[in-house]
Amino acid sequence: MQQALVNSYDPRQWAAAWSPAAAEGLSAARQGLARRRVLALGLGAGIVSAGAIAAFLTRPKLASPVPGAAGNLAAESSAAPGTVRRAMLLTGSGELQTALQRFGLSAQMAGDVAREASPALAAQGEIRAMLEMARSGDALTFVRLQASNPDSSGAIVRLGVDGKLETTRIAAQISDQIVVMHGIMDGDSFYSSAVGIGVPNSLISPFAKALAFDFDFQREVAAGDAFELAFSQPTNASGQAIGAPELVYASLTTQTRSAAVYRFQPDKGGEVQWFDASGRTVARSLMRTPVDGARVTSKFGMRIHPIEGYQKMHGGIDFAAPIGTPIYASGSGVLEFCGPKGGNGNFIKILHDNGWETLYLHMNRFAAGMAQGVRVAQGQQIGEVGTTGHSTGPHLHYEVHIGGEKVDPLGVQPDNSTNKTLTGPQLETFEQVRDSIDVSRAQRSV
Repeated sequence: MQQALVNSYDPRQWAAAWSPAAAEGLSAARQGLARRRVLALGLGAGIVSAGAIAAFLTRPKLASPVPGAAGNLAAESSAAPGTVRRAMLLTGSGELQTALQRFGLSAQMAGDVAREASPALAAQGEIRAMLEMARSGDALTFVRLQASNPDSSGAIVRLGVDGKLETTRIAAQISDQIVVMHGIMDGDSFYSSAVGIGVPNSLISPFAKALAFDFDFQREVAAGDAFELAFSQPTNASGQAIGAPELVYASLTTQTRSAAVYRFQPDKGGEVQWFDASGRTVARSLMRTPVDGARVTSKFGMRIHPIEGYQKMHGGIDFAAPIGTPIYASGSGVLEFCGPKGGNGNFIKILHDNGWETLYLHMNRFAAGMAQGVRVAQGQQIGEVGTTGHSTGPHLHYEVHIGGEKVDPLGVQPDNSTNKTLTGPQLETFEQVRDSIDVSRAQRSV
């Protein structure tokens, strides 16, 4: 069926809009119209050169394209006489065979080419491909297919001189770019401050955790405080971001003090840690707060109990937060108890490596894998904020016990006996990482 005329002066648009039959049918009409226009111009002004007329009338015909696939497939004009190229944008390797058939390959050839290329392509995700074919009359012969994933990996499939398909795998071309961002705390929260300058959402919690040993983000950070972060972003050969960014540097300056930390892995395959500029770990025995974005509704000490109605010792701190807010282990240790316990609701008690204990009450639910005897790492999620047991609303009741006595979590002095300072080859490697980050901070600041 004849297709609608394309309103464009771009010959590629003409080629993409007309079938081979329609293109041949219009050739004589276009030449006749061109001759009449030339004659009119010559009679009226005589300013069109004979050479230009000849060039226009004898211009080579565009190669008629094979009907393209609709939707996410786009056609290109042929690169050279007798050669036809088609560009494809797919959403997974499963679309490749159908697309190749729509662009003119036989079902057999399309299937063979797709089977050769598919092992190198993602089943789900954007795939860009360029199909090259040779035209002989109305027939199209496969020549070459190059298809790539977003990370630049992929495959090239060619038709060999012996008529067999030859496949070359393309390795991913990924490089890490360091991005640096600066911001000023607004009057609302660190979250809104970070989002306001374009910090990826996935980096906001890691930033707070990296500095959780030095700052209490709920009480010690105020509007006007300055923060800076640097993150590593994998990019492909075209400079497009691929995969998740990774925080490598974080700093915060308040009215009273400042701190800066660098991400480093001392041992291959070991734990990634945060270090200050001198190579000393910033981890302390306990994190300042075990839940992000919460506000203190009740401090440690004597108070009127909200349910029982009389004055009673409050042995911990209440952090109000929405149901489902993650709760983290404030230090590494072993779960002494995990389960429902009367007025405590869903409750976890952790025995830490230095003999201290922390308690987490009124949880909505426990994180997967939590059970008595399980060892958890500092900063690992152990559950979610809830309002189980004797509770007037969603919050976390958090306690710290030292020597069997309840102590004010906000007044606990850090136990730095387990802090590690890098030495020897580890320190040299760390200094290289630190200096590389600092150079990037100086050069890539935005």
